[in-house]
Amino acid sequence: MSPDNTPGKLEDRLAVITGASRGIGAATAKLFAAEGAHVILVAKTLGGLEEIDDEIRTEGGMATLVPMDLADYNKIDEMGSTIFQRFGKLDILVANAGLLGTVGPLNHIDPKIWEQTIAVNVTANWRLIRSLDPLLRLSDAGRAIFLTSAAAKYHRAFWGLYATSKAALEMIVCTYAKEILKTNVTANLFNPGPTRTKMRAEAYPGEDPNKIKAPESIARQVIDLVQPTCNLNGETITADEP
Repeated sequence: MSPDNTPGKLEDRLAVITGASRGIGAATAKLFAAEGAHVILVAKTLGGLEEIDDEIRTEGGMATLVPMDLADYNKIDEMGSTIFQRFGKLDILVANAGLLGTVGPLNHIDPKIWEQTIAVNVTANWRLIRSLDPLLRLSDAGRAIFLTSAAAKYHRAFWGLYATSKAALEMIVCTYAKEILKTNVTANLFNPGPTRTKMRAEAYPGEDPNKIKAPESIARQVIDLVQPTCNLNGETITADEP
């Protein structure tokens, strides 16, 4: 419930949000909880999750914390079965977690960094679909949003690893969207554009962060895409500028 006791936009919805300890994931988690959703927060850092949880509970929201490395695929499978046992369904997935990897020449990238980036940005999202799709189908309106980047569409020197991972993610999500056409589930890609996050600072260290939009503005746009009334499917939506 909102402070004036009117139902929130996501009242009684259950949402999984990955990369929820900071940036866009944290902002989305707090807004979803403020709008009435029970949020399941996934991230590697327990301390970061606990900080977000404290903020959510202070405002009267509900959260469940799942500290895990998304490259641990068995834990993704376990999360799906645990959600089913506790809640019986899932309404929303916001697959926000991602790694920048190395910005540099392809032939200079450390194989371990390549494998780790592909594991988190690509394979983990496929494993999330594999684990959570049955739960989304049990919702009256399952909604899955995967964060992408314009890098997936452009051939730029030194961005090969990140761009490859996002291009692969887009193919997975758009294929999944075709496969769920006759269900109550939709899957879309969301490109936040330049946003004030740690990843953005790593990629553009000389940029003034105050000249780009805050994660909170992205969260306000994501919430519209997970409404039961939003029937987009297999689309790539680019964030509006603030």
